[in-house]
Amino acid sequence: MSSFNFYWRTTRKLLKGENSGFSRPIVRLSVAGVALGIVVMLVAITVTTGYKQVIRDKVVALGSHIRISNYDMNYSFEPVPFDKNRPFVEEIKALPEVKSVQCYSTKSGVVKTDDQVEGIVLKGIDQSFDKNHFQKNLVEGGLLSLEDSVPFKEIIISSTLSKRLKLGVGDKVRTYFVQDPPMQRNFTVTGIYETGLPEYDSQIALVDLRQIQKLNQWDSSLVGGMEVLLNDFDQVDAVSEKVNRKVGYDLKAESIKEVFPEIFQWIALFDTNVVVLLIITFLVCMITMMSAFFIIVIEQTPTIGLLKTMGMKTQSVVVLFLMIASDILLRGLLWGNVVAFVLCLLQRQFHWVRLDAATYYVSYVPVEFNIPLILAVNVAVLVLCMAILVLPAYLVARKSSPLAAIKFD
Repeated sequence: MSSFNFYWRTTRKLLKGENSGFSRPIVRLSVAGVALGIVVMLVAITVTTGYKQVIRDKVVALGSHIRISNYDMNYSFEPVPFDKNRPFVEEIKALPEVKSVQCYSTKSGVVKTDDQVEGIVLKGIDQSFDKNHFQKNLVEGGLLSLEDSVPFKEIIISSTLSKRLKLGVGDKVRTYFVQDPPMQRNFTVTGIYETGLPEYDSQIALVDLRQIQKLNQWDSSLVGGMEVLLNDFDQVDAVSEKVNRKVGYDLKAESIKEVFPEIFQWIALFDTNVVVLLIITFLVCMITMMSAFFIIVIEQTPTIGLLKTMGMKTQSVVVLFLMIASDILLRGLLWGNVVAFVLCLLQRQFHWVRLDAATYYVSYVPVEFNIPLILAVNVAVLVLCMAILVLPAYLVARKSSPLAAIKFD
């Protein structure tokens, strides 16, 4: 019989033997404690990852990962235009991290209905606009018709503006622009979107970019800015620096984190909270395992003496008790992962836990499985709990006298 089989069979006998009556419920409580700790950690990770992903997608949906604009824009909605055919555009598109580059421009105006007046910001888009990325925010109607050679007078408004102005799909919208001379345009509502972000939903509406070019009397090659979409959000800072070096001295490239710093600073707090929660839960798991370990050692003191009397070395006794600890830990990890995954899958499917969208930007608790991080947490719990038990196991095995252990009652 191999040494592993010996340790394994002995471990099972010690945990289930007749002289384990007192420690058996302690072992079960320890398994339950470790499982509960894992559930808390994994749920916290999946919820935080999901929430961050949802907020990022919402912010990027009406914008992009990187925004290129003129330095003279000064964060107003009347940008200074530049030529969209400048050489750096093809250089940016050639970057492996870049998914697409789309043109846009904005213009502020006033929407008037029979009994309502609201300020509005029109965002003009063209055929380069990533429709698939925006589609998830569309709650009613369809997208703009941008393929025709003649610009359509269509508009996509937010659900917030739709409720305030009492407008639905197919309704006419009269829009006025304060300029010299003053201008007026009639649009037809073709779609209604909702991001849950007040910064967008309270003012932004999508129209054909050519409408804004006509209002501003621009050439068709002039745009108010460009938006760069990336394949991976985590690369936004590095790519933003690359793009900024390519656009020239008169333009600037800002990452989405720089455009909306308050949102991403708020998101960054989630990571701090999760780290604190993980540390506390790690400590709870360690204390649980230490308590269970010492109870088992006290109860199995005669067994220690018997094994040492039969010639078992101190190192072998240490390995034996670490095998007992690993059995408890692995069972706790298994049950904890099963319960956590079931809970998260149910939440992702049925959205049982709801949130106030006005406060949290989403109407339900989102979850996203970060498999590498989940595996890392499981490994960390196993390694740290086992590591903290090595010294106590060694001291107990080394200090135990066979004669005293056998006489122990």
